[in-house]
Amino acid sequence: MTLIRTPSQTVGPFYSIGLCRRPENELVGSGIELRGTLFDGAGEPIGDGVIELWDPAGSRWGRCGTDGQGRFSFVVPKVRQLNVFVFARGLLRHQLTRVYFPDEQNESDPVLASLPPADRETLLAVDDDGAFRFDIHMQGDRATVFFEH
Repeated sequence: MTLIRTPSQTVGPFYSIGLCRRPENELVGSGIELRGTLFDGAGEPIGDGVIELWDPAGSRWGRCGTDGQGRFSFVVPKVRQLNVFVFARGLLRHQLTRVYFPDEQNESDPVLASLPPADRETLLAVDDDGAFRFDIHMQGDRATVFFEH
């Protein structure tokens, strides 16, 4: 008898199932573009991950699968920060981080203030030719700061 593993017994990637609808990577009809790349610990792009963004109030969210080069993009409202959930192969539980925009009053944010400068930098988007860029590094020297949830 051959036993077949089911999704509840294995760790994906099964993310494409929930990515059929468009434009679910647009939190607002018009706003700013936030784009980036999801990297593994070796610095290689993760081409089968999912990035989910939530506004601070939890009222608007969007989801985007990464492409073959690990890239994702969103149209987001201009806010101080967004919560970011990362879903990827090998993760038994999604990871939580934040993205902050550099032109906001970030020095008063208690989360950023609690981090050393090098860690703080991993949470700041950078200006990228009229958009903002936020790369996520799962591990390694440039690892993004992740939070318990």
